[in-house]
Amino acid sequence: MFTFLMTSLVLSPAWATASEVVAMVPAVDGAGWWKWPLILLVVTFVMGILAVLGGVGGGVLYVPIISGFFPFHLDFVRGAGLLVALSGALAAGPGLLKANLASLRLAIPVALIASTMAIVGAMVGLALPTNVVQISLGAVILAIVAIMLTAKKSELPEVPRADNLSSALRICGIYQDQGQEINWKVHRTIPGLLTFVIIGFMAGMFGLGAGWANVPVLNLMMGAPLKISVATSKFLLSITDTSAAWIYLNKGCVIPMMVIPSLIGIMLGSFVGVRVLKVAKPTFIRWMVIAILGFAGIKALTKGLGIELF
Repeated sequence: MFTFLMTSLVLSPAWATASEVVAMVPAVDGAGWWKWPLILLVVTFVMGILAVLGGVGGGVLYVPIISGFFPFHLDFVRGAGLLVALSGALAAGPGLLKANLASLRLAIPVALIASTMAIVGAMVGLALPTNVVQISLGAVILAIVAIMLTAKKSELPEVPRADNLSSALRICGIYQDQGQEINWKVHRTIPGLLTFVIIGFMAGMFGLGAGWANVPVLNLMMGAPLKISVATSKFLLSITDTSAAWIYLNKGCVIPMMVIPSLIGIMLGSFVGVRVLKVAKPTFIRWMVIAILGFAGIKALTKGLGIELF
């Protein structure tokens, strides 16, 4: 799927529109437009390291930072942000399914709702005025910061009994953890599925990916174990973001000049981040990521309102 997407990207008529985008990008100290892909490569490399250390997806960092501090139109940033989130999900998905951590029975009904709403969100986001989307993006990013500050996680939530809908859909399973077989089931299925209407819409509208929201809903609301929630969330992103990415690709909002250096930078940064994770202090990095997101959220909000604070 990812290979097909990238092939479509390279052969896309967006190459033709890229020259129009380049014409809108100001030169860096009198240098040519080609400096911007190099700067993107460096920034996304650092972003990839921080994303791994901070335990967040690349998309949630990419969109607010690049849209706030780079001179690219928000539509192109959101299109690239979806592919950034998608690349990590597609890389991790097969391994998580093979390890029996990502649950297809849990993912399929959620993915049907989230991916449908992601398409709607992408179409609405592209139809709205840019400043409205920018203001909304700033508000959403600040809400994500609040969620990251307050959200708790539960390794094995207590689920007294599965509800009727999850029983009918047979959303349950067994996985191995430290030599023990753990049976799991979920409850509050209807509220959980309704929440994914909102999550899918926001993922498509803002190009953020949705791991920041998927895990708390699957884990705390529906009662799936934390490992199952994280793995299923990653698998979900590969379906939800693919749906929305096609809308941006079809509208010419995915341009190789931004996507290619961004994907390379994020992937290289992720490789380095995994190695740094062994010696880094996760708590400090997490607070740093929250501070960066808060700063980027305020920047997006003020940019949408036409206020130049920094």
